[in-house]
Amino acid sequence: MIRIFTLPVYYLFIMGVFLSLTVSCTEDKNGDRLLFSIEDDIRLGLEVAAEVDSTYRAKGQLIERNNPKYSIAYQNLDRIVNRILNSGKVSYNSEFPWDVKIINDDKTLNAFATPGGHIYVFTGLIKFLDTEDQLAGVLGHEIAHADKRHTTKQLQTQYGVALLLSVALGKNPGTLAQIATGLAGLKFNREYEKEADDNSVIYLAGTNFYACNSAAAFFEKTLALQDGVSSPEFLSTHPDPGNRVQAINAKAQQEGCKTTPSGSNGFQELNNNLNQ
Repeated sequence: MIRIFTLPVYYLFIMGVFLSLTVSCTEDKNGDRLLFSIEDDIRLGLEVAAEVDSTYRAKGQLIERNNPKYSIAYQNLDRIVNRILNSGKVSYNSEFPWDVKIINDDKTLNAFATPGGHIYVFTGLIKFLDTEDQLAGVLGHEIAHADKRHTTKQLQTQYGVALLLSVALGKNPGTLAQIATGLAGLKFNREYEKEADDNSVIYLAGTNFYACNSAAAFFEKTLALQDGVSSPEFLSTHPDPGNRVQAINAKAQQEGCKTTPSGSNGFQELNNNLNQ
């Protein structure tokens, strides 16, 4: 008698995913060899960003990009992001569908990035800052997390390649919801944080406009918080601000880039629009 063994459809799907990923494993622009392709990054990012939008929209906190009331804020924010993307230093500046959105929550000092280049900034963080250069430093850091695929690598470690790809293909809404709600608190290892800090310097240097060590100014500001004031949520996922100030300034010195702030007044216009 010939026995025919059948596997559950789920396991066949997983095996198929694994085989397809193994075949497509190639070295990316960052020199990494990942089973998760750039196309997968883009698909995953679109799924996650749509879920993040839905989550904060339901809370009444997502400031829609097409809301004419906040058009000036978005014009200024886009200008900063585009300067960084056009620095010539962002590996996937043309491949990823980069965008930035504002979450209306003055109590939260945070920003985060999805795979594929979708950036979210809380109003609490924007209003905490003093200058456009400081905001550019933070945005450069978040852009680096997406550009160097840190978010994807971290999620891949947490969920596994097959499960993550099922999310990218729109086949796992439960895990998608978990990822979307957890991104704001996603913690990276020291290696990824240092790489994001270093690349913020490199990106800003390439703009020939912002002080390349502007991320250090942000961390200096957090150090100046008075006792009794709760630390920004950003620091729960980006610890050791004192050490990072030194490291960012050292990287700027190594690169020999401009450390004089731009003096741009667009940041005040952005803030005024958010405060209206």
